[in-house]
Amino acid sequence: MKLTNRSKVVSNKKMSLKEKLYLPGIIQGMGITLKHAIEGPKGKVFSYPEVQKPRAKVWRGQHVLKRDEEGRERCTACGLCAVACPAEAITMKAAERKKDEKNLYREEKYAEIYEINMLRCIFCGMCEEACPKSAIYLTDRLVDVETNRGSFVYGKDKLVEDVDHRIDITDRQSEKQKKAVK
Repeated sequence: MKLTNRSKVVSNKKMSLKEKLYLPGIIQGMGITLKHAIEGPKGKVFSYPEVQKPRAKVWRGQHVLKRDEEGRERCTACGLCAVACPAEAITMKAAERKKDEKNLYREEKYAEIYEINMLRCIFCGMCEEACPKSAIYLTDRLVDVETNRGSFVYGKDKLVEDVDHRIDITDRQSEKQKKAVK
């Protein structure tokens, strides 16, 4: 389609009008930025890490693999948590319990390898809900700061709770989970 000289002139006038309206928009935006800089922050300001901002009671943080009353791992490597995970962050490998490992694992089958990729995890809590043995929970702890991507893959060494230092998750448990533990 061929443009006439008249249509070229009209389109040039529109461009210059748009260009003229562009500069006042920038000045107005800079004015808002200057106003906020002079007024300072609104609301409470926390000096992190000395003072941590209070979090909601239902806030989800780092995962923990729970142990039972006798100190044995609850996880039976059924894989329901990995299937329920929308981000596909959980991987595991099952193994058979040996006779001399009866005090370490509750069931005949256990998770030999259990890993969660914290970079993929969206902390939705679906793994918690899917677990029939109430073995995995999201705690109120922050995920540690790491220096490289590989160290964000948490294995059983970081996930299984220490027998001497149990993590209280009773506030996070639903009635169904409390019944499953008993």
